[in-house]
Amino acid sequence: MRIAALLAVLLGLSVSAQAEVMGDRDGELRETASGVLLAWDDVGQTWRKPVAFWQAFAQREGVKSWGQSREYPPYDDVRELDVFMVELDSGLCLMQFYHQRWRRANDVRRWSPGFNSLAGCPDVFK
Repeated sequence: MRIAALLAVLLGLSVSAQAEVMGDRDGELRETASGVLLAWDDVGQTWRKPVAFWQAFAQREGVKSWGQSREYPPYDDVRELDVFMVELDSGLCLMQFYHQRWRRANDVRRWSPGFNSLAGCPDVFK
């Protein structure tokens, strides 16, 4: 009986640890055989193009999204964790307001480091 109880506890710990590891996949980037870059959306349980991943993230977070523009929202109107898709000549980048300033969402969320090299993200602070 003790062995069965021990096995049940170990199995429970194993499933719990596996669930935590699976949750760490959110924002993982991969390239398909045809060269399309995709990001894993853990909530939607699907691979999405990076901009679609950012849009899904912004919708599900329950924070204000300031949409997409070349102009940043008025500083006094922005709140902690609000999101905004900045438009640059080099492309889009999802920004998140964190500790009183705009940061790349990837710098706040720690998705795959490759997000900081995508589209306009390398240029947001130039």
